[in-house]
Amino acid sequence: MATENFGIIIEKNPPESTLTQLGVRSWPKWELIPPSKFPWTFSTKESCYLLEGKVKVYLDGSDEAVEIEAGDLVVFPKGLSCTWDVSVTVDKHYYRSE
Repeated sequence: MATENFGIIIEKNPPESTLTQLGVRSWPKWELIPPSKFPWTFSTKESCYLLEGKVKVYLDGSDEAVEIEAGDLVVFPKGLSCTWDVSVTVDKHYYRSE
């Protein structure tokens, strides 16, 4: 079951059938993101599947965070500006669309 916070849609541990239907394993892989904190703006809608890692995503102008971690299928809306606070190195597949 997916949840939505601040326009970010998170599905915890989706079934393999969902990942296969979306073609997640054929999406590009992002290089490893080590523990760090950095600003990010999504210029397109981006879906990602975290293979490893843990992140708190803070929306610009807010102290509230959305937590994502290994096994999460996440959709970020186009135009979202945020800060990524990576506590455990992230390895992910991603797909960008308009």
